[in-house]
Amino acid sequence: MPTRLIELVENLPHSKIVLIGDLMIDRYVYGNAERLSPEAPVPVLHYQREEYRLGGAGNVAANLAAMRARTCVVGVVGDDEEGRRVAALLGKVCGVEDLEIIADSSRPTTCKLRLVGSAQHRHPQTMLRLDYENRGPIADEIASKAIASVERALDGAAALCLEDYNKGVLTPELVKRVIQIARQKKVPVIVDPPNIADYSRFVGATCLKLNRSETARATGAPVQTPEQFEAAATTLLRLLDLEAVVITLDKDGAYLATRDGQRQWIKTRQRQVFDVTGAGDVALAALAVARAAGADWSDALTLANVAGGLEVERFGAVPITPEEILQELLTEVHEHLGKERTLEKLLPELARHRAQGKKIVFTNGCFDLIHLGHVKYFQFAKKQGDLLVVGVNTDASIRRLKGEKRPVVTEADRIGVLEELESIDYLVRFDHDTPLELIEKIAPDVLVKGADYSKTQVVGWDIVEKRGGRIALAPLIDGRSTTGVIERILDAYKK
Repeated sequence: MPTRLIELVENLPHSKIVLIGDLMIDRYVYGNAERLSPEAPVPVLHYQREEYRLGGAGNVAANLAAMRARTCVVGVVGDDEEGRRVAALLGKVCGVEDLEIIADSSRPTTCKLRLVGSAQHRHPQTMLRLDYENRGPIADEIASKAIASVERALDGAAALCLEDYNKGVLTPELVKRVIQIARQKKVPVIVDPPNIADYSRFVGATCLKLNRSETARATGAPVQTPEQFEAAATTLLRLLDLEAVVITLDKDGAYLATRDGQRQWIKTRQRQVFDVTGAGDVALAALAVARAAGADWSDALTLANVAGGLEVERFGAVPITPEEILQELLTEVHEHLGKERTLEKLLPELARHRAQGKKIVFTNGCFDLIHLGHVKYFQFAKKQGDLLVVGVNTDASIRRLKGEKRPVVTEADRIGVLEELESIDYLVRFDHDTPLELIEKIAPDVLVKGADYSKTQVVGWDIVEKRGGRIALAPLIDGRSTTGVIERILDAYKK
């Protein structure tokens, strides 16, 4: 699965995706909170700085743009400074070129002001949130303009996303009309609904992506066990005439149910959750982008799961890029497959790491009896770059080099021991007398060998330097060598 997703992310098309929803602005005011007020037992925040980020549908748009989609945004803001800030952030910062933003002088732009405090240089924490908003429904005249904008934008679109925070823009009449138009134009509709009891407005959409608490409220049933996941999703599929239902389950991953009978619980790895703000927005964007790229529902949800997981490790709403998703998928591949690769499988992975700006370090050897000298050697090598690739001689090549009595430990056992060393990222066997072929094909940024060699004695030094790389000679640990270990063993057991 991760390999297939990697290929998907590497080849994301610039699909046109239309988004309509509640545009918001998140304002963060940062300060030190190191004392209590003498007036009352409340923290005093000493102002340092502030910043603005897109929230709600704006955050979805930012993530769609970050994931290379050609994004068209339809929304309503107030005729105020915050509304103009939303447009500026979408256009200048996120690169969204197609904006259909309607200014409504009768309501303010939804703004969430967060006071963020930190003490003794620790992680910032939100102390208080103040919301500026009008949650009443937009006027019919404004709704008609929004519907017309969506209808124009849907020509050539791969998907329509609805991001509903129940702030008054996505009225039942507007939602029903844009879903109808999208179905006429054969554009799939993916909905992130609000936490309300009545979802009848979303009848006929393609997919509903909702969280556990929203699911429980909409179905009136608990959502705690796999059996309950299935029952709730099946109910929503039937009631709303959907193709797919996605229920996000926080640390438990996500659940997928489709009209054609697919039922799948997609689990996620445990993460250090720092802030859940924006995770649902990121998941919606990833789901839409993946489906537009041709992914099936299972792969699309897995990708959305990864993107949402990355988001909760960050503070505030921060767009997630394909490069970050790709790096996460590479990590999952590494955890799933272990460290050993054939050369043919290793090279594409290294190319992906290199595309992320990672520096590749290479070294090689027999590593017959692992001892402290080896451990220190690998630690030195890893510090020379980001990823350490170790070439390991096969048993046959060691016998040619050192005689029939070596190796003492077979190559399978040597690989098994090396797999457990934290400094090593990849292992690859080679059967030639020298690692020259590996060095030529891997093209390391740094080539490491022990300090008992001079630079020009290191096989492949000229190839590496010609490509702009360098040679690093690792210091030796006195008295630590495989030959020395063998001699001490023989001496200890000598009759």
